[in-house]
Amino acid sequence: MTILNARNLSLGEVQRLFSFQEQYRDSFSPLLSLEPLLELEQQELQQIRNDFRRYLTAGKVSEGQVKFLAVAPLLRLAGFYRYPIEIVLEENIADIEVEDEDIKIKGRFDILAISKANHTKPQTYFWVLLIESENCQVDISTGLPQLLTYAYKTLGNQKSVWGLTTNGRSYQFVYIEQGNLPIYYLLPELNLMEKERSSLLLQVLKAIYQLAL
Repeated sequence: MTILNARNLSLGEVQRLFSFQEQYRDSFSPLLSLEPLLELEQQELQQIRNDFRRYLTAGKVSEGQVKFLAVAPLLRLAGFYRYPIEIVLEENIADIEVEDEDIKIKGRFDILAISKANHTKPQTYFWVLLIESENCQVDISTGLPQLLTYAYKTLGNQKSVWGLTTNGRSYQFVYIEQGNLPIYYLLPELNLMEKERSSLLLQVLKAIYQLAL
């Protein structure tokens, strides 16, 4: 049996192994119901931007810094630290065996948000993949193959799943759904450093949190 590391897969390999079809959406509607932000949320979002900007100015932002300076505060502000969500960090995923091929894929995700609401059967998953940013020039699409591989495993338990790949500054949301051939939709890329797009970023995270309740 061939054993592959999810981190080393190309997008073409992932599309072939899992029969993924790629599509684009130019809006988060009607997938999500976005609500206006409160003034307090806007103020906290501004503080997150200011904190992260200081590190961007200094140069390279490590994966750990991305997690603690940007992603963790955003998830907290969006509600992901509250019941019924459980945050899991840096765990190995169970082996993924590719149907009709003698291939097993191993990997490690960065952040996984699991809804444990009593009415949610089975558990609902939201995957977050972090990319270390070399002066913020790393294209966040480089994390897409890995994210799709992890999220694909979830489709055995739920009809659709949300994922996010980010380097702390740029954010690429992906919506994946079951079908005869699974489809993943790329949503508009958002930027924490731009006021309007960062507001939309927080609105999207809050809306995904609401789906899990």
